[in-house]
Amino acid sequence: MNQSTILPTEKPAPSSEAKPTAICVATGVRHAYDTKSGETTWALQGIDLTTHAGEIFALLGPNGSGKTTLFRLLCTLLPIQHGTIRIGGIDSRTNPLAVRRQIGIVFQSPSLDNKLTVDENIACQGALYGITGRELNVRRDALLEQLNLTDRRRDYCETLSGGLKRRVELVKGMLHQPRLLLLDEPSTGLDPGARLDLWKAIRTMSDQGTSVLMTTHLLEEADKADRVAIMHAGQKIVEGAPYQLRRDLGDGVITIETSEPKAVASLLSKNLNLESQSIGNQLRLQSDTPAQLVPLISEQLGELAESISIGRPSLEDVFIAKTGHQFQ
Repeated sequence: MNQSTILPTEKPAPSSEAKPTAICVATGVRHAYDTKSGETTWALQGIDLTTHAGEIFALLGPNGSGKTTLFRLLCTLLPIQHGTIRIGGIDSRTNPLAVRRQIGIVFQSPSLDNKLTVDENIACQGALYGITGRELNVRRDALLEQLNLTDRRRDYCETLSGGLKRRVELVKGMLHQPRLLLLDEPSTGLDPGARLDLWKAIRTMSDQGTSVLMTTHLLEEADKADRVAIMHAGQKIVEGAPYQLRRDLGDGVITIETSEPKAVASLLSKNLNLESQSIGNQLRLQSDTPAQLVPLISEQLGELAESISIGRPSLEDVFIAKTGHQFQ
């Protein structure tokens, strides 16, 4: 049997500050789709969330969790069926056009015209909001400088890397100075270096007071947000700062690999009074004293345990603890 200890360094908790202004407030949001067979499928089942000025808020969930439906509702691309969404104090149901001036959107699918230059793409975006002339030039110059794109402004977008294109998309989304920036899976398809540059740009936006809300299925991306809401099967199962959600699980998570999970779970419960979660051929336990428990577990299980490891709780562990399912 293999025993190993995996304890990555914990990130320091951010300093506590007074709550800033609420920008996006969703209350009791429910949304259903009718299937071809005539049945009703609930994609969202009573979602409440609030984002604030100057923070990055992540919607984390696997495919089918409902985060894309919620994103489309926030973008005013779907009508609100049940509940309310207010952005910048404006009701999305009664005044969607006014809401669209409050939001900037960067979709997962590219929206750049590859046959135009960076400057020309941004000018086209400005025309949609009536931003032209000197106002366009001032805003465009400032955003290009903030995102380190000034030297690329005359390049055709078809020549840019994926990371540079995503930063141009950010410029387009921020040109009309929205209060809420909505990002759909912003790091998808980017290499690690491009992801790092993108996150620097996103953090710059939030530091200037913009409320940033993103969807993601990447655990490491959600871990960089100020707050995260974890979604599963159309419900928000937990919300909070990533470090707080991980801390709530204790100092460590013990993972036991075994081909006999039922037998192992029974032994742990009967002989050590330990409750575990079974995920396939894994058993997981949360503990404040994992290093002390491992020798006891090893002695009790013997050859039934193929390996035992300890790790600091991750957002994946939070998801598993709350849902009983693997994050996929």
